Amino acid sequence: MATQVPPPSKRQKRAQVELTGTQQDLPEIPDGSVRVRFVDQATGETGNIPVLTVPLSQASTKNLEILLNNLKDQTDDQIPYRFFPEGAPEALGDKEDLYTALVKPGKVSAESEITLQYAPQAVFRVKAVSRCAAAISGHGDNILAVNFSPENSSRMASGSGDKTVRIWDCDTGTPVHTLTGHRRWVLAVSYSPDGSVLASGGYDNDVRIWDPTTGKPINGALKGHTNFVTSLSWEPYHLQEPNRPRVASSSKDGTVRVWDAVSGRMDFALTGHKGSVTCVKWGGTGNIYTASHDKTIKVWSATTQTLLHTLSGHAHWVNHLALSTDFALRTAYHDHTRKVPSTPEEKHAKAKARFEKAAMVSGEIVERLATASEDCTLILWTPLTSTKPVNRMTGHQKQINQVIFSPDGTLLASSAWDNHVKLWSAHTGAFLFTLRAHVGPVYMSCFSADSRLLASCSKDTTLKVWDIRTGKLKEDLPGHKDQVFALDWSPDGDRVGSGGADKQVRIWRN
Repeated sequence: MATQVPPPSKRQKRAQVELTGTQQDLPEIPDGSVRVRFVDQATGETGNIPVLTVPLSQASTKNLEILLNNLKDQTDDQIPYRFFPEGAPEALGDKEDLYTALVKPGKVSAESEITLQYAPQAVFRVKAVSRCAAAISGHGDNILAVNFSPENSSRMASGSGDKTVRIWDCDTGTPVHTLTGHRRWVLAVSYSPDGSVLASGGYDNDVRIWDPTTGKPINGALKGHTNFVTSLSWEPYHLQEPNRPRVASSSKDGTVRVWDAVSGRMDFALTGHKGSVTCVKWGGTGNIYTASHDKTIKVWSATTQTLLHTLSGHAHWVNHLALSTDFALRTAYHDHTRKVPSTPEEKHAKAKARFEKAAMVSGEIVERLATASEDCTLILWTPLTSTKPVNRMTGHQKQINQVIFSPDGTLLASSAWDNHVKLWSAHTGAFLFTLRAHVGPVYMSCFSADSRLLASCSKDTTLKVWDIRTGKLKEDLPGHKDQVFALDWSPDGDRVGSGGADKQVRIWRN
């Protein structure tokens, strides 16, 4: 029995008129039409939008965006969308259309119904950095870590082999504070999600907590590790007890320790790895994720301080891991509007809402995990629901240094010793692009806040900025006189900071 389609409402008629009235002549496209079903990628629901018949000649990405905005009564404030055809690993490009992308290659039939998952893009747009605004000397040895404050791009911290942490004023290109106390190289620096405190760790086995406003230490060195500190991760803001920020530190001694940043006491230690712990991430659901040279990834409960899962699949050391919610957790209640809630309760509520929005998939909280290994592969996991890999990503020819999710959670970027950065679908792990231009190993990369651009740094002394929609090089940024080890793109999108073996911090702007 045929399904009866209800007559179009006034809203749908208006949307169809708007679509037809958009003059975008595509002479190669034959006459005909396709049926399109719009599905919200976050909830998996259609939201009362019926299946629509769209002329092939008008089914471009831009027109589909206009159509969807009209159907959702967003005519005054148009929202940019990305469209993911069902079964396709990547979104339709800005200049693509349904005929050339799907019908002509035979991926779908013009007679079949096309399901398009849609996801809003960032309503703001970050400009590609194109020039060095400041080259600041001061450190006396290699710069090994840089980190912008989540509040804005005017403050950045750097850790160096000269045993110091420095805080820089990026507006004037001058040092604000030199933080002394470490006895050996500083390997990691990290601002808390609200920007009120700064943590550092390094080769002296110590973790130190600083007040970035005054440059003074908070308490003394946090001692407990018996080997050097490899990475730091703050407890998500929406999970913190009032005025009690905590930070997790991983170490070559095979343990992870969680510290109360205010009292300076160790809360608990996580032991179980049989090799150096290379990376720690504190997830938004209260789990702590650790990667190790023992080839495993472990998932711990920060509440019960117990091991929940051991994820096995890599054949060599696991060098790095990333969470799909990293950006939302790093920035807490800070966003592109730069409006800061006035009360602690409002701050917690906004931070929790931003995490839930970043983690929501088909109406459920899904925190995806990506791991990068010396075995030249990446693995995508959903550890909240399964201990089995979603996908194993192969293609790199040498060890992978780092993996990172885009802020919108749709893309993965991996940086490796084979001189390449590769882009992958963060939902399926499908390969998208290889970014080729570096002539030396790529140490790390970072996305812009709107997920449209990617910066990478390399042993070849350059930074490069990529357009991730096309996979093409957008800006080549020479200037460093030696290899570049550390890189960060400020959460507000205004600046990129870098540092390396030439002992100079460089600030890059549009």
